[in-house]
Amino acid sequence: MNIKVLQKDVDDWIQNHGVRYFNELTNMAQLTEEVGEVARIIARRYGEQSEKESDKQKDLGEELADVLFVVLCLANQTGVDLDSAFYKKLNIKTERDHDRHQNNEKLK
Repeated sequence: MNIKVLQKDVDDWIQNHGVRYFNELTNMAQLTEEVGEVARIIARRYGEQSEKESDKQKDLGEELADVLFVVLCLANQTGVDLDSAFYKKLNIKTERDHDRHQNNEKLK
């Protein structure tokens, strides 16, 4: 899976099936909503909360894909090349955090 391809796939979908991109503030609200749905599944399925019967059929992968879709929309409409941004961030994290987590007693 290539992020550039995903960004183009989302843009093609918007052009062919959507009317237009929602504005950035609307998409930010959508992203928050979708992250909340992921949090609900994680909290109830893997955390200490009881899972409601209505939540047991929720698909975590589908909800994560919703988050990704909105992130890709935001990147497209703000001119962010997520592929470049991701690898730039990964390099920063690699340099900054290489020993940090290795020496974290909480992770042992």
